[in-house]
Amino acid sequence: MSEQMRIMRSKELPEELRDRIVARHRSGQGYKKISAALKVPKSTVASIILKWKTFGTTRTLPRAGRPAKLSYRGRRALVREVKKNPKITVAELQRCSREMGESCRKSTITAALHQSGLYGRVARRKPLLSARHMKARMEFAKKQRNKILWSDETKIELFGLNSKRYVWRKPGTAHHLSNTVPTVKHGGGSIMLWGCFSAAGTGRLVAIEGKMNAAKYRDILDENLLQSAQDLRLGRRFTFQQDKGLNTFCTHCMLNRIDHVYDV
Repeated sequence: MSEQMRIMRSKELPEELRDRIVARHRSGQGYKKISAALKVPKSTVASIILKWKTFGTTRTLPRAGRPAKLSYRGRRALVREVKKNPKITVAELQRCSREMGESCRKSTITAALHQSGLYGRVARRKPLLSARHMKARMEFAKKQRNKILWSDETKIELFGLNSKRYVWRKPGTAHHLSNTVPTVKHGGGSIMLWGCFSAAGTGRLVAIEGKMNAAKYRDILDENLLQSAQDLRLGRRFTFQQDKGLNTFCTHCMLNRIDHVYDV
């Protein structure tokens, strides 16, 4: 591609040149011949002729609002930089944009990334693992997953949700029916459940009466854990993986494995 054609891809053609393209088209010349004769990309020739057929003119039509500071090409370049290096800063992106000849503010770059579905977020911290470590962990998980029984407790609201709900509304419409969350007296009530599952399916589901504590948690395990493992055909040897609920942590010697050291 010649340097002239490359410049024409990024800049608007003069009106006189657009008229010549249309004149040649009306005389019967094809897109390829017009492109070669006037040294204009064939796609640009097609676009100008389509515009002339649609609007009856080659002049630049009024644009809706202020033209964007960043061109489509500039936005694509910024998105590529972010995908190549997600940790790149807005200041570094601003320098990249300036090098491409499109100087703009940091807020403009941020808005352009938002339009592309990219948002700045705090990076999650994860253990430093090599490819060998990840492979070993995956092999361990595949080997052990069929011999693990997981459990968890959850609270279910019987009417709606206790958490705050956000709505998009105009000023003065706070009490419109569509912008409110219905409530009932006494909160509507809730139920606490304990359940377990394995790779083979779900185990028993237990409704918890009152407040959960260590003694009640131990009773639930005594009555439901082994039966669930039997129903799921986990065999005599399996791993019980409980959640991290501190209020259910039990130090009873039958559940705390380290205490069995004193039985030896």
